[in-house]
Amino acid sequence: MTSTAATSALLRNDLDAYWMPFTANRAFKQSPRLLAYAKNMHCFTPEGRAILDATAGLWCANAGNCRASIVEAIRAQAGELAFPPPFQFGHSKAFALASRIAALAPGDLDHVFFTNSGSEAVDTALKIALAYHNLRGEGARQRLVGRERGYHGSGFGGMAAGGIGANRKLFGTLFAGVDHLPSTYDRAKQAFTKGEPEWGAHRADELERIVGLHDASTIAAVIVEPMAGSSGVLPPPTGYLERLRSICDKYDILLIFDEVTCGFGRLGHAFGAERYGVLPDMITFAKGVTSGTMPLGGVIVRQPIYEIFMEGPEHAIELLHGYTYSGHPVACAAGLAALDLYGKEDLFARARQLEPLWGDAVHGLKGLPNVLDIRNAGLSAAIDLGAKPGAPGKRGFDAMDRAFHDFDLLLRSVGDTLILTPPLIVSEAQIGEILEKTARAIKAVA
Repeated sequence: MTSTAATSALLRNDLDAYWMPFTANRAFKQSPRLLAYAKNMHCFTPEGRAILDATAGLWCANAGNCRASIVEAIRAQAGELAFPPPFQFGHSKAFALASRIAALAPGDLDHVFFTNSGSEAVDTALKIALAYHNLRGEGARQRLVGRERGYHGSGFGGMAAGGIGANRKLFGTLFAGVDHLPSTYDRAKQAFTKGEPEWGAHRADELERIVGLHDASTIAAVIVEPMAGSSGVLPPPTGYLERLRSICDKYDILLIFDEVTCGFGRLGHAFGAERYGVLPDMITFAKGVTSGTMPLGGVIVRQPIYEIFMEGPEHAIELLHGYTYSGHPVACAAGLAALDLYGKEDLFARARQLEPLWGDAVHGLKGLPNVLDIRNAGLSAAIDLGAKPGAPGKRGFDAMDRAFHDFDLLLRSVGDTLILTPPLIVSEAQIGEILEKTARAIKAVA
């Protein structure tokens, strides 16, 4: 066997054992897209090729990749206290980070329960909602309401409340007692809208129909993304979230905002709740809280909900729920350093300032071959491409693959939708480069 063949065989063997998440494993292992290290706005292949990061990893690295201050905080904490028991014991950084996050959150969202991911954060929020109503003597409130095209992670609760058919179809009936609002998106009425569309606020009124069908006394919570991210950057229609909040208040239903993708500056504010001026009862977060450097997520809970749990004997556990790595000290150290960096560089305000330029640049792709729609909000954008005949998803996949291999660009494809979510440190020149390379990838798969 030649040395080249031996190396190829070794590479195949090395790649084979890892069953990759949300990945076309066979296609990847035939033509790998491997990354070895990263810095600021770029990731680098093992051979040193610089790839411009137009995804912030996966909506995560909002402060950029491998920022020195966050890396140093992780290194120092790992050498000081790597893992104390999280049940019945604590450490200072978990309390400090919870206080910092609560201070960023609007209104009386004052208490933080830590998880390790957005999926766990969603399932935690749903469990808190069910337990809350039980403690209030309204245990019949067991029904959950999600939304079509919503994405709430990969746990059973999040999948049940989520509304992406392909993510649900292989896993049976999931949980009983879950209903769904219609998606806020209608291409015929909203195509090529910059920012929040004017049409669609009335879609919130479908909650009244669901209440009429099931009765309000059976509904615990509604969970939506303020801006649906993973299903293709769907900003809420103007007034939609306000109407949803009003209906939830009318029937004493909890409103949960899943802000895993849009929290920590993606929409120009700490949370989408602030951008849209609507106060939910809980916010789930993850990803940007550590700028993607360590797994960390959580739920921010309003004061009255928290207080319901703080009754009974003081020695008794108020919520029988948690994770071995809840509030992990190394992750909390990363979170504190990330928040310091967001504040020092005023990155949330920077995202607001760049949004008009970003929106104009993205919509400049209108008219390219097969481009059916473009949407944007904050420093996020999605480009819908027409499907190849008989091969849905193939054009989007090919554009992502060509962007990486041929144009040194990291973008994300979901079906035939390309998603762009660069770090908040992106320069004006890099915005131009991202869109120029995206255009080349789109033309390459025409």
